[in-house]
Amino acid sequence: MLLEIKDLSGGYGSKTVLHHIDIAVKQGELVGLIGLNGAGKSTTIKHILGLLPIKSGEILINGVSLSDDEQTYRKQVAYIPEQPMLYEQLTLREHLRLMAQGYAVDEKTAQERIEHYTKRLRMTKQLEWFPSVFSKGMKQKAMILCALITGSELLIVDEPFVGLDPLAIRELLNIFSELKTDGKGILMSTHILETAERHCNRFILLHDGHIAAEGTTEELRKRFDLTDSSLDDIYVAAIEEAEG
Repeated sequence: MLLEIKDLSGGYGSKTVLHHIDIAVKQGELVGLIGLNGAGKSTTIKHILGLLPIKSGEILINGVSLSDDEQTYRKQVAYIPEQPMLYEQLTLREHLRLMAQGYAVDEKTAQERIEHYTKRLRMTKQLEWFPSVFSKGMKQKAMILCALITGSELLIVDEPFVGLDPLAIRELLNIFSELKTDGKGILMSTHILETAERHCNRFILLHDGHIAAEGTTEELRKRFDLTDSSLDDIYVAAIEEAEG
């Protein structure tokens, strides 16, 4: 198993947001993490990234926890945040080279990935640009490129489609499909359920820090007795059941 979250409880300081959740992501799998605002999606992501201390339970990437071997753990996971975070004094190329160095990617491989992914996301001409002149979509593409350059086994993605044009969304989904074929795993938080339904292998529905439901679209349809219903309908049924 690539990512294993076992009986995790956590949150911020004395406030517990997540309550005994279990999540798994296999190699070659794209798992959608969905839920209302405040359901615990971002908190889950922050715990996976090691940005918040765990209250109880454990998180493993390829069997390694953050406390076992921090360097090995962190090199296996890359993150695409919802809000771009870029250094104004660095060009796009310098951002990508910095990320490659941080993940110990050799220079030849880094250059090949830079050329490959910037071409696919139509950012080659912007390699020597600074973030101050980027559009919102360009900033989001820059964050995507920074994650892809690492070659990490696990990709954590938080609302990746915000600000992207339709061509960029389509290309990013193609890249995700190729990463799955290469044995990478992806955990993606998104509110765009129509797109998620077409591309995710499974779904985790969070509500108030608990897992309300999980499974493939077909499994969730059976769970809520919603034959041929869309993920939107399943989502509403799960929330209504959770809220009693």
